[in-house]
Amino acid sequence: MDNGQQIQEKYSPRDIEYMRAALEVLKNCPESEVPVAAIVVCGDEIVGRGVNARTTDNDPTGHAEVIAIREASKKLGRWNLSDCELFVTLEPCVMCAGAVVYSRIKRIVFGAYDVRFGACGSALDVARCEKLNHRAEVVGGVLEDSCLAPIREFFKALRGKNKKEIKSTLDIERAD
Repeated sequence: MDNGQQIQEKYSPRDIEYMRAALEVLKNCPESEVPVAAIVVCGDEIVGRGVNARTTDNDPTGHAEVIAIREASKKLGRWNLSDCELFVTLEPCVMCAGAVVYSRIKRIVFGAYDVRFGACGSALDVARCEKLNHRAEVVGGVLEDSCLAPIREFFKALRGKNKKEIKSTLDIERAD
């Protein structure tokens, strides 16, 4: 059985379709940002889109999920998004999972797991915390390899750049 058939059996065609749409939004992510994209879907309509803009906007809340949720709320004219779903290429962090809880989004579908910072079951589980007044359904791992690849490339390039900068600095220090 090929990988595509395994995905079809494990995840719904709708989840795959909207994760692909989130991956399309990822093309708008600035090179200086960790490549993460999110969309908010209401019914069958994408009502919010976002890519990371933390570095670009000097905004610690500039995560793709928060940006997509803000856009969806503006478009729909309401803060309560209980009839909406969030599709995101990386498992949401604590802040973003909190934004889901506060906006009442009913469902989170994410691509890549984030074992260090993920708050939808990996490191923590804010999205389904029984102590909170709202819990979201969570589906993880949709098109995981496709979602993880740009993140891996970003950090690989960053490590390469940092090695060059460190070497360059050492060369300058040695010349002194």
